[in-house]
Amino acid sequence: MEKLSLLERLSRWVRRSVTLKLVIIGFLVLVLLVPAGLLQGLITEREYTRDAATREVSDKWGGPQTVGGPVISVPFRVVQKNERGQTSTTTQYAHFLPEDLKVTGTVTPEKRYRGIYVVVLYNVRLEISGSFRQPNLRALNVPPADFMLDDALLSLGISDMKGIKENIRVQWNDSTLAFNPGIATADVFPSGISVPVNLDAPTFRFSCQVSLNGSTSLHFLPLGKETAVSLQSAWADPSFEGSFLPEQRNIDAKGFSARWKVLQLNRNYPQQGIGNFIGYSNTAYNVTPAAVTEVDMDGSSSASPDNAATFGVRLLLPVDEYQKTMRSAKYSVMFIIITFVTFFFVEILNRKRIHPIQYLLVGFSICLFYVLLLSISEHLSFGYAYLIGCVTILLLVTLYARAVLKSNALAGLVAGVLAVLYGFFYSLLQLQDYALLMGSVGLLLVLAVVMYLTRNIDWYNVQREET
Repeated sequence: MEKLSLLERLSRWVRRSVTLKLVIIGFLVLVLLVPAGLLQGLITEREYTRDAATREVSDKWGGPQTVGGPVISVPFRVVQKNERGQTSTTTQYAHFLPEDLKVTGTVTPEKRYRGIYVVVLYNVRLEISGSFRQPNLRALNVPPADFMLDDALLSLGISDMKGIKENIRVQWNDSTLAFNPGIATADVFPSGISVPVNLDAPTFRFSCQVSLNGSTSLHFLPLGKETAVSLQSAWADPSFEGSFLPEQRNIDAKGFSARWKVLQLNRNYPQQGIGNFIGYSNTAYNVTPAAVTEVDMDGSSSASPDNAATFGVRLLLPVDEYQKTMRSAKYSVMFIIITFVTFFFVEILNRKRIHPIQYLLVGFSICLFYVLLLSISEHLSFGYAYLIGCVTILLLVTLYARAVLKSNALAGLVAGVLAVLYGFFYSLLQLQDYALLMGSVGLLLVLAVVMYLTRNIDWYNVQREET
């Protein structure tokens, strides 16, 4: 028998060792984790660019709107004495919420484009009505003489003032009053409009109409003992979010309608108080497009403040291509592993030699699929983008496998496995409630097929040289 040198034996072992090949394949998978991670970073960057375009358009039109009120605010004097016995007088405000509050609105949506990005804008016409009782000043533990009733204000909270499109007047009992910009105190609302009112009657009826521009979402504060809000719109993809879901809602291809009813017992603050007794935060009140990155499956969101208990609707785009692309990219490592396993068993079962560089090129082509998916989905629907990317990479890998393996049958086998994988992962992306179940079953089937095909392999002798 021919005697081989140590170097030749080592070279032959390196080329034929199954264990070494598995170690190399594992190392290549780790190497490909780098571009897979960069892919997710690229998706996040493009999503951030989309959000920046949304903010840019919203800043000129009107941002997400939160409407609250109206609320009666009465200033009172507070006399304080310091350590030296000197006295100073400051002004604080007592706030009184309405007995009943009814809001009816029609939301007119429209799409605007900033480059390749779509921004959802709307104009809403609100009719706000309700009533107040005479404020119970004695219940606040403040001397009645300290209240400045002549300086009482009626305030309406609006989170983005540049969205106001028309002058706003309020019918206050028998008087018609014009709102002024700004509010005297940020206790209840960080921004809004106000008007002086007389408190010389036992009850006060009010009504006003508001035309407001906004983008993405519209929220309300439940400030009445009973707050009733009704909205209707031609937008067919709403997401009802916040602390309360609507009692009634109807969604079809022509749009949606929804009705909320919130009682004072459903929230965590009383009908009157001093200072910021509602307990909101300015960050929570002014919800920006970037503040809500993901809407829960039940349509709720964590963006609304807990104490203020806002509720409302978000106008969703029918397809969020970045969210679906990100979900797809999270399967990239699993896709690479299954593809590598396919090529590995082609080597074992058909005694074909595939170099680690060839494995690496196939892995890079799989990573390129997600770049194609991301770039094409920004211009076409996600389904078409997935199909184009899938067919492109499938042809690329199949033709490469045909050149490497020198066999149409083996190349067809690789193409079939990849086609099944792409179809299976696309099905997972369409599922919500059953994605985990279907993924688990799919992996079980893959493992069962591998075990069946390799049941007769003698792994200890698979690398023994044939004579």
